[in-house]
Formats: sequence, structure tokens, C-alpha cells
Amino acid sequence: MRESAQSADLLEWYDRHARELPWRISPGARRAGIVPDPYRVWLSEIMLQQTTVAAVKAYFEKFTARWPTVVELANAQDADVMAAWAGLGYYARARNLLKCARVVRDAFGGVFPDTHDALIELPGVGRYTAAAVASIAFDRSEVVVDGNVERVMARLFDEHQPLPGAKTVLTEYAASLTPDLRPGDYAQAVMDLGATICTPKRPACGLCPWRRNCAAWDAGTAEELPKKTPKKKKPIRHGIAYVARRVDGAILLERRPDSGLLGGMLGWPGSDWIEGTPEEATPIRAEWKTLNGEARHTFTHFHLRLTVKTALVPMDRKPLRGEFVDQADFSPADLPTVMRKAFDLSR
Repeated sequence: MRESAQSADLLEWYDRHARELPWRISPGARRAGIVPDPYRVWLSEIMLQQTTVAAVKAYFEKFTARWPTVVELANAQDADVMAAWAGLGYYARARNLLKCARVVRDAFGGVFPDTHDALIELPGVGRYTAAAVASIAFDRSEVVVDGNVERVMARLFDEHQPLPGAKTVLTEYAASLTPDLRPGDYAQAVMDLGATICTPKRPACGLCPWRRNCAAWDAGTAEELPKKTPKKKKPIRHGIAYVARRVDGAILLERRPDSGLLGGMLGWPGSDWIEGTPEEATPIRAEWKTLNGEARHTFTHFHLRLTVKTALVPMDRKPLRGEFVDQADFSPADLPTVMRKAFDLSR
């Protein structure tokens, strides 16, 4: 059975210092025979993709209170799930979440498969997520590498090759340390080490259980690592958002296409988002007023600047695009963040 002194040291540290997270089973509970719920592990891992733990906690608790099992999530209405996801970003995750839940319901009888090879075939589940669920939920010895683990490995081995090119070698380092004993706890322990001790800035090396084995500590290079290839400057795109209210208070909304940014989400009808001056794309005939200021938001590959235009329209005016939603049925919280910013400007 594969286990090193290093992994044993880290597990001993984790037993004392594991973070309390709403989707996690504590080390003590696992020793007492309580096993993780694969649904909660999978849901948390999807939510945590490119999103912080602090941001995910409230969404996770809301989802699991409303849909406590994967079958209940699979049976949910798409619009309800998309609305509950609003504000968490990267909305393709929510669409894949539903697809995956329905595959688990229909093809696996509501029970998640327990191997990496089977998990990776599910919609929206990549190599990292398959490894994380197999390890954490089913205690399989899989190599789980996220940004925290990459940072820990770069420092532990004093690896100066910059990311993203260094991903392969950092994964090899992680594989060399992954034990057969308690692999699920070990995977979470390395992530906790990166999140709480081996932090991006000012790592608390004096508290680290791996300090005596850390090559970057010996070399004095910990704060320099991991090195990263400089990112290209993000372009700025511009668009127009049209916020129309009917005299009875109803609000004109449009559901975006399933593919593309904010796919499947409700939002304001608007123009294309381009790097030049956007063309008018009014969704209804009205006297439009251009507001001062812009709704600004940053996506992965570009910055967005939305000009917001508002109008009050009569009851008998029919929209060219979108449909009116009664004021009582409208909640700004159901909008993605950039659309909510436009709404805040319009009030």
C-alpha cells in the first residue's frame, strides 16, 4: 500500500485543521463510518470551478435545501435552476449540471458511478472533477490537482517552469505523493494546505507540516512560485441593454440562447457585444432614455461595458423580442450579475 511519510504528516495535520465546509464530511466523521454523499461532493465541485469557497457556500446551501438529491435536481425545471444559479457565473456549468443530473437519474438509477472512467463520461465532468469525486466521495486513489495543489507542488519541488506549461509536471509531482490510504482526506488536505497555509501571498511557512520537505522553503523562493506566463490584455466590448417597463409595472425580459455567454439566462434585450460601437437593437417601439454611467462586468476573456437605455411603454405595445413579466413575478436576484448591474442603474 502506497503511503509516504509526507502524506502521513499531512493527514495528521488535516485531522486537526480541516476546514469545516457544508459539503464536507470531517475526518472524525469519516473514521466513524460516515461516508460523503456523492451528490453533494459533485455539486460542490461544479460550483467551485473558477469560483471561491466564500461565494459558493450560500449557493450550495440554497441548492441542497431546495433539491436535496440528484433525482430531485434532475426533475427540476430548467428555468428554476438557472434562476437559482444567477450570480454565480459561468452559466454553462448550470446547464451541464442539469444534463448530468438527468443522466445519473436515467442511466444510473439516481446513483453516481464510483470510478474515474465512468464519472468522466458524465456531462460537464472533466478530468479534475472526475478525480475529485472519485477520491472524495468514493475514497479512490486519484490524483486531484486544482490551483491550490499546483501552488503547493510548485513550492514543494521548487518548480520554476511557468503555468500553464507546468501543469503536466506538477500533476506528476502530485501523483508521486498521492497515497492509497485515505486518498479522499488526502486530496482535501492538500487543497486545504494551499487555501490556508501555502497561500498565494505571504504563505505561513512556519505553520506548514511540509516545511522540512519543501525545496522552495530551503531556496527562499516560495513567494515567487508558481510562476505564470503573462496573460494577454483583455479586450473591451460594448453593448446596449434595453430596460423597458410597462405602465402596469411589468418588465420586458428575454431569455438568452442556450449556447454562448449567459446561455439560458433571463436578461434584458440588447445589442450584440462588440469591440466597436454597437448598433441599436431596440426590442420595442418607445422613447428610449440613455442613462448616465455604464454597467461594467468582466468575463473570462473580455471586459464588457453596457450602455443602459430605459423606456416606459403603454399596455397595448407589443415587443419585437422578449416578453413582459409581471412585476410580482420578477426578482432581480434571478438575473445574472451583469444584468442585475444594468437593472440597478435603471432604478
